[in-house]
Amino acid sequence: MGARKLLIASMSTGLVLSTGAVMAAQDEETNVQNLPAVEVVAPQPTARRSAPRPVARAAVNSGKPRTSGRIYVYPTAPGTGRGLDVDKVPSAINAVDANQIKRTGSLNVTDALRDNIAGVSISEVTGNPFQPNVEFRGFIASPVTGTPQGLAVYQNGVRINEAFSDAVNWDLIPTAAIRSATLVTNNPVFGLNALGGAINLQMKDGFTYQGAELDVMGGSFGRMQGSAQWGKQVDRNWGIYAALEGLHDNGFRNFSQSDVRRFYSDVGYKAGDSEFHVNMGVAKNDFGANATVPAELLNNYWGATYTTPQTSSNRVGYLNLTAKADATPTWTLEGTAHVRRYEQKIVDGNPTDVTECTADATLLCFGDGATPANGINGVQLGNPFAPGTILGEIDRSSIRSTSFGVSGQATNTDQLFGHENRFVMGTSYDAGVTRYDATAEIGSIGENYVVSGSGLYLGPTGTIATGFAGPVSLRTVNQYNGVYAMDTFNVTDAFAITGGGRFNVARISLEDQLGTALNGDYTYTRFNPVIGGTYKITPELTAYAGYSEANRVPTPLELGCADPNNPCLIAAFLVSDPPLKQVVSKTIEAGLRGTRELTIGTLGWKIGGFRATNYDDILAVPAPDRTGFGYFTNVGRTRRQGLEAEVNIKSQMLQFQASYTFVDARFLDALTLGSNSPFADADGNIQVLPGNQIPAIPRHRVKVGVDYAVTDEWKVGGNALFVSSQYLVGDESNQYSKLPSYTVFNLHTSYQVTRNVQLYGKVDNIFDVRYATYGQFFDTAALPNFTNGGNPFTDPRSLSPARPRAFYAGMRVTF
Repeated sequence: MGARKLLIASMSTGLVLSTGAVMAAQDEETNVQNLPAVEVVAPQPTARRSAPRPVARAAVNSGKPRTSGRIYVYPTAPGTGRGLDVDKVPSAINAVDANQIKRTGSLNVTDALRDNIAGVSISEVTGNPFQPNVEFRGFIASPVTGTPQGLAVYQNGVRINEAFSDAVNWDLIPTAAIRSATLVTNNPVFGLNALGGAINLQMKDGFTYQGAELDVMGGSFGRMQGSAQWGKQVDRNWGIYAALEGLHDNGFRNFSQSDVRRFYSDVGYKAGDSEFHVNMGVAKNDFGANATVPAELLNNYWGATYTTPQTSSNRVGYLNLTAKADATPTWTLEGTAHVRRYEQKIVDGNPTDVTECTADATLLCFGDGATPANGINGVQLGNPFAPGTILGEIDRSSIRSTSFGVSGQATNTDQLFGHENRFVMGTSYDAGVTRYDATAEIGSIGENYVVSGSGLYLGPTGTIATGFAGPVSLRTVNQYNGVYAMDTFNVTDAFAITGGGRFNVARISLEDQLGTALNGDYTYTRFNPVIGGTYKITPELTAYAGYSEANRVPTPLELGCADPNNPCLIAAFLVSDPPLKQVVSKTIEAGLRGTRELTIGTLGWKIGGFRATNYDDILAVPAPDRTGFGYFTNVGRTRRQGLEAEVNIKSQMLQFQASYTFVDARFLDALTLGSNSPFADADGNIQVLPGNQIPAIPRHRVKVGVDYAVTDEWKVGGNALFVSSQYLVGDESNQYSKLPSYTVFNLHTSYQVTRNVQLYGKVDNIFDVRYATYGQFFDTAALPNFTNGGNPFTDPRSLSPARPRAFYAGMRVTF
């Protein structure tokens, strides 16, 4: 046991590991066969890590199996304890390692997920590349407050979906410090929101990363970024690691600058079979241009924006404690404790329902011209604007959350009835306290769509249905408890079965700080089972199948905005609304995966199918003719089913990967929804029929990537991504034309100047394709089209434009 060590690798088939341990800060040279963190039986390294020597071509691929003495494991629980042999995992295997993250040249881990996991797609709903929606099998992990979330995200065993809305702020994750990212499916052990799966991020420490690295890059649109990381093992007991990242990008759109600043560190201690870590991180990020743009404006200028300002600021600080010990040769105990402070401020210019009163132009009313628009003091606002002024409003909201939690897990590997067996049980408690505030300032809109404030702030109105606009001050408390257990029993050496489940208890309290309208207390409980099996047909071929259930509870935001008669400005203003039901997802999946040694390298492949049915699914529904307003509602059953296939070849000279994903996402029940669709009826509603496709989920995705070592020092590569057409959000009835498909090609290269210096470059979107990754309908009558003489908009689409062709170059220095 003393010789056991953790080795970081990557995974696509999860079966074969290439030669060599992690030996240097330049870990992209290890050329592993796509495995996640694995345990290996190997001697501890005694020499200081240095940059790897170039591998002679004659030594590539001896043809001999390279699996002797290795046990490949896969995370089946949020903790970092002993994983499960990948041949025993009854679900799809998906992971990305530090090498693949580094190869993207990006400080966004989402880019590596998109490029290397077949079912992952990214859409820049915010219009900013550092705050994307990550979609997998039709389920979303999004930074946009108000997006129904379907993926759980863990960092070092701690769930980082934010307390108020379950949003995932990808920009706060220290990308350089990630050693592996695994996407776990068909497993309820990962708790709430794991409807489509969970993304499990394991971070580097001084035991797994040793050396130092400086990485700087710059290029198009004013991009300047840099990262530094350093790790050291001090004698045999202590390990220290730290990473610092910074980025500035002007963006290709007006007012779309981005500034990212992140720091992460870890101090670890090992004594015998025990290991303890203290890690902390801070981030301070600021972004602009966080909204879609009317298609007619994009036709004139691809960098256009609509109703500025649109800024968001994210701040986070967290401290995690982890401990792991082998209590006996067959029992491993581990625990975590964490605290996290998160703050977000959003400033959003919008059209407004406020206008001059019909009866008295010196006063302000709501859209009907008669309902008074009151100020903070409850007195109707006077109209300080000149006649004919186009009015707008600046909506400001802030979220301040403090969350904390503890978890414990035990793993046992004693034999059962003379057969190998792995049993894991655990429990977790997470709590979060959030203060949410929102205000609205009336202003004027110029021909550049910039809203200029007037100092007039809206107060509570007399009639909510005609234009409620706050202010809001809300305190929420989330308490999530979970108990889980899972067992994998080897019936034979080739056949293993897995069973278990998790019981979740969630309590959410809402406390209105300005009155009583938002007060509420909700409790949800649910037991989610899992059962599955794997069969090793041959040493190179494994079959798997499994069934699981998962749930997510409504967020405080959703609970405070669930009445179609009283819509809210989503992510800004809440009103008193009825409760929502929790979402329950039932998933089956099955497939085959295999690997084989060829003369050109290691061939890996997999193919699998899945079907996930959601019950009481929650959808964000726009309020017709009220820009930005909407509500959340249960929409009955929805289904996401499909196929994933992948093939790859790995060697020191060549790395090739190709994948295809088909996702069919549909509504299963009829319903009536509000929409700005041109096909809406006189009341602004559309009729959704069973079988209609769910918008914003492309049915087909094709990915191809290749990297080739021209010489031992020079590597070239590229990748292509095809995403098929998708319906616009708001077109749940599938009556309007789809958002067009797109194909994007990217190139990259690197040259190892010396053992410690590497130059690299890349070109994204080499053919300068103009495409959108996301689309929705908007209220075409809210504002005039100033680019067309002030005439009304005629195209109802509002789109998220993707970045044009961009060139980047950088240098990486290791020590």
